[in-house]
Amino acid sequence: MIRPKILFRLIHINWVMMFHGLDEIVLKTHLFRPVRHLAVLSPNYWFRKPTEPRGVRIRKTLEDLGPIYVKFGQALSTRKDLLPEDIADELVKLQDRVPPFASETAKGIIEQSLGKPIKELFAEFDDKPLASASVAQVHTATLHSGEKVIVKVLRPDIEDRIKSDVGLLYELAKIAERFWADAKRLRATEVVAEFERSTLDELDLIKEASNASTIRRNFENSDSLYIPEVHWEYSRKKVMVMERIYGIPVGEIEQLRAGNADFKKLAERGVEIFFTQVFRDNFFHADMHPGNVFVQLPDKYLAVDFGIMGSLSLSDQRYLAENFLAFFNRDYRRVAEMHIESGWVPSHTRVEEFEGAIRNVCEPIFEKPLKDISFGLLLLRLFQTARRFDMVVQPQLVLLQKTLLNIEGLGRQLYPELDLWQTAKPFLEDWFHERLGPKAKIKQALKRFPELAENFPEIPSLLFQALESAAKMNTQFTTHNRELAELRQNIEDNHNTTLVLITAASLLISLAVFFQ
Repeated sequence: MIRPKILFRLIHINWVMMFHGLDEIVLKTHLFRPVRHLAVLSPNYWFRKPTEPRGVRIRKTLEDLGPIYVKFGQALSTRKDLLPEDIADELVKLQDRVPPFASETAKGIIEQSLGKPIKELFAEFDDKPLASASVAQVHTATLHSGEKVIVKVLRPDIEDRIKSDVGLLYELAKIAERFWADAKRLRATEVVAEFERSTLDELDLIKEASNASTIRRNFENSDSLYIPEVHWEYSRKKVMVMERIYGIPVGEIEQLRAGNADFKKLAERGVEIFFTQVFRDNFFHADMHPGNVFVQLPDKYLAVDFGIMGSLSLSDQRYLAENFLAFFNRDYRRVAEMHIESGWVPSHTRVEEFEGAIRNVCEPIFEKPLKDISFGLLLLRLFQTARRFDMVVQPQLVLLQKTLLNIEGLGRQLYPELDLWQTAKPFLEDWFHERLGPKAKIKQALKRFPELAENFPEIPSLLFQALESAAKMNTQFTTHNRELAELRQNIEDNHNTTLVLITAASLLISLAVFFQ
C-alpha cells in the first residue's frame, strides 16, 4: 500500500506534466489510463496557452518538479547521441540556468550563516546571480582585500524537497522489488540509498569545500587541471566562498574554436584526469557535466562544484583496474573470471559461456573512434547480458558509471576522433605495475620496515620463548607416548576390559584437552 504522502506526490508529478503539455506521457501511465478520457473535462485541456516546443516543455517540467529531476535532466543533457537534438539543446540550460531565487533571500542566508552584514563581509556583492543550479546559486563578489570571489548559497528549504523525492524513490524501489523479479538483482533499494547519500552530501557546503581542497592538493602544479582555492573563513554549511576563475565553458565549442583550443589534447587530458582521480587518488569528481567544467586556453581544464564525489574500496578499485586492462587487451576470459571471483556474477556461472557473451558485446566497438561508439548502447547491451547471467548491480559503482558517461559525452563534443582505448590503456598499465608489480611489493615491504624495526629488540626473547615452548611440547609428547606404551602393556596383561576402557577414555580426554 502506497502511503498517502507518496500518492499525493505522484499525483502532483502527473499534474505538473499535464500543466506543461505532456499529456501524452501522463495519460499512458497505469495510474491514469482508466480515466484518460476524462482529460477533456479539465479546463487546462481547453484553455492552456499555445503549445511550446517539446524540449522547452520537458525542461520546464523538470525545473518545476525539483532538484532531483533537474539532475536527471543534467545527466541527459551530456548525451546528445541518445536524444533528439532539440531536446538535448534545451536540457543544457539545466546545467547552470535554472530559475534563481531572490537575491534578498540569498543575502539573508549569507548574513545569518556568517553573522555579519553583507557590506562588512564584501567590498562588492552582485545581486544578479552568475549561475543558478538545482541545489544552489552563485553570486560574484569582491573581498575587502580586492580578491575576486564567488559566493555559493544553498536554496532555501532544499533539504525537505530532496528528502520528499528520495522517499518517493524508495517507495518505487520497494514496489519494484516486490513485483519485478529483476529489481532484486538490480538492488534497486541500495541504488536509491547510494543516490540519497551522494545527493544529501551536496547540501553541506563545508563538505564540498573539503572536497575541493582535497582535489586541489591532488592536482597541485598540474598542467591539466586547476581547482580554485576555498576561503575557509567565509564558508559554512549553507554558504561557501571560493576564488573566482575565468574560462570558457567546455560546451561552448565555437568559442573554444575561435580561441584556438587544442581539442585533441583536451579530450586526451579529460580521459587521463578521470583515470588519475579514480585509480591514483581514489577520489573522483562525480558531477562532470559541462556546466561544471571550463577551459583555460589552449588545453587546461578548470573545474567547479564538488558536492558529489566518488571513491571505491581497495578491492573494487583493483578488480576494476584489472577488468579495464583485460578489456583493453581483449582478454575476455579474464574479464569473465574476475566477475566470478569478485562475486559480481554467481559462482556457478560457466566461464566459457560468459566469456563468449562479453566478446559478442564488446568486440564490435574496438578500433573505432569515439564518434562511432555509443556507450549508452554498449551499456544497454551489457545490461541485457548481465540479466542473462544474473549479474548483481554494484551500487557503489553507479557514480563511476555516471561519470564515465559524462566523460565520454565531453570527449565526443571536443574531439570525436579520440581513440579512447589507446589513451587509457598506457595509464592503466603503469598504474597496475606500480601498485601490483615487483617494485610495488618492495615499496610495501619498505613501508612496513619501521613497524618491523620496532620489534627487533624483542626478537631474541620471542625466539627463546618459541624454542622453550617447543621443548616443553616435546617433553609432553614423550610423556604421553610413554603412557600410551604402558596402556598397551596393561591391555595385554589385564583381562579386566572395563577398567582398561575407563583408563583409555581418561587418557584420550587428556590428549584432547592438550591438543585444543
